[in-house]
Amino acid sequence: MQFRSTNSHDPEISLKEAVLRCLPSDKGLYVPSRVMDLRQFFLGMNEDVSFSQLVTTVAPAFFEGELDVSAAKRVAESAFDFQPELRQLDETLSILNLYNGSTGTFKDFGVTFLAAMIEEFLADDQYSMVLSAVRGNNGANLERAFQGRRGLSSVILYPTGPIRGLDSTSYKPNGGNIIPIQIRGTLDECQRLINETILDRAFAERYNVTSANTINPGSLLPQAFYYLYAFTKIKKNLKGDLFFSIPCGNFGNLISGLYAWKFGLPVNGFIAAMNANDAVGDFILNRKFESRPVVSTNSPAMDVSSPSNYLRLSSFYDEAPAVMRTMVLPASIDDNATIKTMEQVWKQYGQLLDPHSAVAFAAARKFLAEGKFPHAHAIVLATGHPAREASLVREATGQKALLPDKLSRLKKESDPIALIEPELNALQGAIASCL
Repeated sequence: MQFRSTNSHDPEISLKEAVLRCLPSDKGLYVPSRVMDLRQFFLGMNEDVSFSQLVTTVAPAFFEGELDVSAAKRVAESAFDFQPELRQLDETLSILNLYNGSTGTFKDFGVTFLAAMIEEFLADDQYSMVLSAVRGNNGANLERAFQGRRGLSSVILYPTGPIRGLDSTSYKPNGGNIIPIQIRGTLDECQRLINETILDRAFAERYNVTSANTINPGSLLPQAFYYLYAFTKIKKNLKGDLFFSIPCGNFGNLISGLYAWKFGLPVNGFIAAMNANDAVGDFILNRKFESRPVVSTNSPAMDVSSPSNYLRLSSFYDEAPAVMRTMVLPASIDDNATIKTMEQVWKQYGQLLDPHSAVAFAAARKFLAEGKFPHAHAIVLATGHPAREASLVREATGQKALLPDKLSRLKKESDPIALIEPELNALQGAIASCL
């Protein structure tokens, strides 16, 4: 698979180069130059296929000669000891639960595959440093994905605020390979520092720096696999048009769905479910994109005004604007509707939803009620375990979302290795002191 920059100034490069380099020098984002048709690999699968089996079958074509069948199988098996769960609620609605990984979010799928893929790409004497920006307990999935991987170190940048879920025995000074650093600043400043570090070619080449955030296509593209998996589970009962409703913040999940469509997924459209920030609603409706001040909501992971994947989304529209206007359907859901949906879904289906998933569910019901596709079936992506937002779930439903044992560590506060100002020299110095 070959990649190009969204700005199309840099030459095409391989998947391996795109994963290990991560950002083009022209400050665009890497996107596939072309996307292969994978229908021959998954359309014949039935509902009994496991997620690991699907990925093992599809991944060799995905790597397109860069890793052989045996290596692709090792990556899939190393990454996934968990899988999505599709639950059909009725004739028109299903839920795809994506929180069965080690830290209870959909992001587990992308980062575990990325970590296994980078390890496989590296020769025995090679090294790569992976920088990522997160907040709260979201760094735990990076620690679990990269811990103990040969030739890899994971630098996790946190903004001001509590850090949770890390095990200090995994830290680099204690013999591990994890380097958590806190910035006196915001998540946006953390991401800026990552971009600056990668684009500082001298430093980046010295340590072979890349990122595990969705600026890296290797974190983004594996999420397409669970769209293919959902189709294999629902197709036997599918009687009409198929849509996916996706909680959208930085729009990586939507981009992954669009790649699945390009891989050959027979889907009729994607509902871009946004909260009150409605980040790209105007753009999707063919109006000018303008970044607005962020509004705080009860679905905080979606409180974004300038999505990091905007350039990738825009590239889809540049290629085929008329097609994209029918494929992506925007919806904005406010806090009141989010809470009401959490309550209604519990009472009607016995399913607890976190607020981000509830935004997508409300958007799906709104779309179905419009009746433009009378035989439509919508699959709602449930992107976070309800116990991660236990207090809000209890407020909305009166139910206590039980925290699985594997997620209990996410409540424990952790200390960083260093606390620094949001400056490139400070970050590079903190990293160098750990090596």
